[in-house]
Amino acid sequence: MQLRLSDATASAAAAPVIHRSRGLIGAVSVLSLAVLLAFPVATAVLAGDAPYTAVVSGFPGLDVAVATTIAHTIAGITSTATVGALVALLFLRDARGTTSTRVPTGVGLTVLRVASAIWSVTAGALVVLEAADANGVPLSKLNEPGAFAYLYSASDHPIAWTFTFVLAGLVCVASQFATRWTSLLIPLAAAVLGLLAPAAVGQLLVGQNHDLGGDSGYLLTIAAAVHFGVLIVAAARVATGQLMPPRMLKRFTGIVAVSLAVMIVTDPIVSLFKLSGTGILDSMTGWQVIARSAVLLVDAIVIAVLVLRLRSGRLTDRTLTTSFALAGLCAAAWTAVDVAISRIPPPNYFQATSIAEVYMGFNTPDAPTPLVLFTHWRINILFVAIAIAAIAVYLIAARTLRKRGDAWPVGRTIAWITGWAIVVFITSSGFGRYSAPDFAIHMIVHMTLNMLAPMFLVLGGVVTLLLRASKPTRTGPAGPHEWISRVLTWKPLQLIFNPLLVFIGYIASYYALYFSPIFGDYMRFHWAHQLMNVHFLVIGYLFYSLVIGVDRPPRPLPHIGKLGYVLAAMPFHAFFGVILMTSNDIVAETFYRYLDMPWANLAASQYAGGGIAWAGGEIPLMIVIVVLAVQWSRQDGREAKRVDRHIDTGRDDEFDDYNAMLASLRDRQPSVGPSPQTENADAPGAEEADSTHADNAEARVET
Repeated sequence: MQLRLSDATASAAAAPVIHRSRGLIGAVSVLSLAVLLAFPVATAVLAGDAPYTAVVSGFPGLDVAVATTIAHTIAGITSTATVGALVALLFLRDARGTTSTRVPTGVGLTVLRVASAIWSVTAGALVVLEAADANGVPLSKLNEPGAFAYLYSASDHPIAWTFTFVLAGLVCVASQFATRWTSLLIPLAAAVLGLLAPAAVGQLLVGQNHDLGGDSGYLLTIAAAVHFGVLIVAAARVATGQLMPPRMLKRFTGIVAVSLAVMIVTDPIVSLFKLSGTGILDSMTGWQVIARSAVLLVDAIVIAVLVLRLRSGRLTDRTLTTSFALAGLCAAAWTAVDVAISRIPPPNYFQATSIAEVYMGFNTPDAPTPLVLFTHWRINILFVAIAIAAIAVYLIAARTLRKRGDAWPVGRTIAWITGWAIVVFITSSGFGRYSAPDFAIHMIVHMTLNMLAPMFLVLGGVVTLLLRASKPTRTGPAGPHEWISRVLTWKPLQLIFNPLLVFIGYIASYYALYFSPIFGDYMRFHWAHQLMNVHFLVIGYLFYSLVIGVDRPPRPLPHIGKLGYVLAAMPFHAFFGVILMTSNDIVAETFYRYLDMPWANLAASQYAGGGIAWAGGEIPLMIVIVVLAVQWSRQDGREAKRVDRHIDTGRDDEFDDYNAMLASLRDRQPSVGPSPQTENADAPGAEEADSTHADNAEARVET
């Protein structure tokens, strides 16, 4: 890379640097491809039918096992490259002004288009392969009438890969037509969801403590895709001679360092969950965990050298090229080991589990008394991670403002931290632990995430803070200020903040979720339960941001409209609570019967849940009305002060003089000849018309 070269010498030195880089990257690419395919395929061949018979499934044949393994490997590396290309195109571009709003042609876009296409095709193939592999039947069985439909629904794996196939296809199509920066935001979200779908139904779904292992696994999957993905794109740039701009290296190392830190924290949790208390050398999974840890260690050393050399100013072209080559090899090795791990049933598959552990990952033997709810904590890793990240970003932005000499209200900071503290408490305390087996506790968690926490979060004004803390730059590449500004004017975001759609989503969520089979089905899976919690928090944030939010929404409502907005929502919560309290049907009765908690009283719990929904819906909205009244009063006060300042400047004399001029024009008599107006001066009503016209003019000026 041209890090230590001036512009005058860069062109002369570029050719040999590129030549050496291409040779090294080419050699490492061959080695990476060998590692990528050899390790998982060898695992599948050597394991034979043992993994299938261990989980009481037939053996589909070595051809199906190997083909499925190869498809998993290709899908793994191409999905990683897809995410990395999207991150690079969105956040790792040395572009400014109008050029930063356009999607550039080059290595990043090429990697995105090729990788997403291969990922989509491979995911489509895995829909068929997993129907055979997950059910332990040969491919020839799929030709029988009705066999594929039955096998497709008999396992979650083909369904998950169907979602991935659709989402990866969306990314592929979007990459062909993307022209603007914002046009890559939806593909990025689709790519992340496409990554998580197979992970959610894999080994993270089974065994004791799968709630902890699942949350950690989801974070690990995303972090690994971002980390190794941007490294793959960087290596591709070196191989093609499109060198990374020096000013992007700091941002690049920041992304890989943060994602690496997430991997270092979450990977041991996932490994301990899969080993489930067994010795690390007692199973094949243990040896595979050792191999993956070794890959992570090598990668960490490479990144550490890269960061230290960059900070010390001793980062040379050779060091950078070697680092990218080794990082690319680590990406291939990580994917290979990860696929190999997925092909061998881990020890957590064979641990004795209760029905509660099957559905929730843990037991709840004690009744949910107040003491239990406040003392029996179980950390919710997903929401703790989100809260830590949100608070850290907020405090860094506030500190940036203070260092610059700008003020930021302490009350907003307290509101933001309080909101996330409420989220962590309600999801990690006994309330979060008992939100699955007890419907009344679930409604407390629901109402807190949907109403209480969002009230504090929207008062934090995080978007305003980030915009103020990140000033726009004219000479440097586009950064957070430009990114946030573009998102705020993004049409899909304006649609999301449409007051009518937000209102419908806020109200309809209750009825659609609890009065349909969705709730009962979702409660059977930890990932679906987490998805519900995320939905509650997001839709609540959207609703309250339109009513009392500090940040200006794309479609702001007037104060009287905000008041009507809140009052219109109140009856729906009351109706919902009354329906729950008077209904003879138990919501999600099958799920609760399966749990069969000795302390459970389903009818009483639902009645209490209905009362909580009623009161929990009315009380927060009454608080919102009070907050809205205070904001309204403060705005009127600011408007009055503005008018007072306006009068104090003496500009009101200008209005008086102008009104006097209009009056003189009205009363002035013509000196020569009659005008059309004076010809009709004696007409009935003429004087009144002139007087009315003058009065209206004065009124308009005064207004």
